[in-house]
Amino acid sequence: MSEPLLAHNVYFALRDNSPATQDKLSKKYLTQHPGIIFFAVGSLAKDLCRPVNDRDFDVSLHIIFQTKTDHDAYEAHPRHEQFVAENKNTWKRVRVFDSTAERV
Repeated sequence: MSEPLLAHNVYFALRDNSPATQDKLSKKYLTQHPGIIFFAVGSLAKDLCRPVNDRDFDVSLHIIFQTKTDHDAYEAHPRHEQFVAENKNTWKRVRVFDSTAERV
């Protein structure tokens, strides 16, 4: 049995949640890392307001890594650290949800 995939989902609540600020949450530092097999950035789906929907975010990041080792290398990579350093002052709150995932 192979190692499970690692799903890394990050939800950013921004101090200024204007579209311009949301667009500045740059993808240039976070894409094209070894081991990434899926990468997407999104925003709150404003028309989904069910009681189970968590609506306390503005921008979402979704990355699937081939392995946990790939994830760990990404977290320690200088481009990821630069992304955090350049953007952390714009964040009101950040929540990270990491989970294993199996292909079905």
